[in-house]
Amino acid sequence: MSESPHRWQVLIHREPEKVLNKLPKNVLRRIWARIHELESDPRPTGCKKLVGYDNLYRLRVGDWRIIYSIEEDQLIILILGISPRGGAYRSIGD
Repeated sequence: MSESPHRWQVLIHREPEKVLNKLPKNVLRRIWARIHELESDPRPTGCKKLVGYDNLYRLRVGDWRIIYSIEEDQLIILILGISPRGGAYRSIGD
């Protein structure tokens, strides 16, 4: 299910980018595949809206979580965090 015929632009904050650079290749490939899915559908199967936030979502990739926001008016997906399940939600809202 595609939200729009337009392609979304995915931007990654500095902190998640640092995490990506340190991941094992097999995990990195799986996470990148999910990030690329967001370019055509910002709410792919399995994404969950985070309770208490207007536009924050999370995607599961095994034991890892991708936290992102959707900027509808600009067709931008902003990756705010990539972390193991246990620490995925600690820095939100800081």
